[in-house]
Amino acid sequence: MTRVLVVDDQFLIRAGLVGLLDAAPGFEVVGEAGDGEEAVRLAAETRPDVILMDIRMPGVNGIEATERILAQAADRPPRVLVLTTFDLDEYVYGALRAGASGFLLKDSGPERLLAAVTAVDGGDALFAPSVTRRLVEAFARQQAPADTAPPPDLGVLTSREVEVLKLTARGLSNLEIADRLYISEATVKTHLNRTMTKLDLGSRAQAVVLAYETGLVTPGG
Repeated sequence: MTRVLVVDDQFLIRAGLVGLLDAAPGFEVVGEAGDGEEAVRLAAETRPDVILMDIRMPGVNGIEATERILAQAADRPPRVLVLTTFDLDEYVYGALRAGASGFLLKDSGPERLLAAVTAVDGGDALFAPSVTRRLVEAFARQQAPADTAPPPDLGVLTSREVEVLKLTARGLSNLEIADRLYISEATVKTHLNRTMTKLDLGSRAQAVVLAYETGLVTPGG
């Protein structure tokens, strides 16, 4: 049973998401919030597996809420799946940097939404990687703010870990990476997990962002 917290400031959208999840087997809605502040409080109280997070909300937006939720999470942090109206939204890029596991367009069909929740709960982390890659490429072209902390040193990675990170950033799935490098899918996951540990990253999405920001992968390359 996947425990889900639904966060959206529009009542009808929130109610629709709750109704969809409640009607589907294998999901349990443990709470619903209309703003980021309430989302932070409910996440601490209910400890969901996945949070469907609206990005544009008054007061505490989805980026800040994601940062606060993941910072306060003990043990297994929840997977945050960002909901957005636009596929090229700078707010979504900010949420990925903050540790969100991926994003989903609000007009996605019911089957796709349920599949996305299942995917991030299972640790796949980056749903629709090719779409997310387009978003990352678009905003990686922009110069980072001056006060942004310098990226970690990729020199701590092995050559194989660098290869896996590059292919991940280009939108390949674990299985596709395994086929490309003639290794097992389990080995790919091991390399990714070690990479995220070494670079102190919380999600596959953050690893993709980092690959572009460090110049390991270039937009359109």
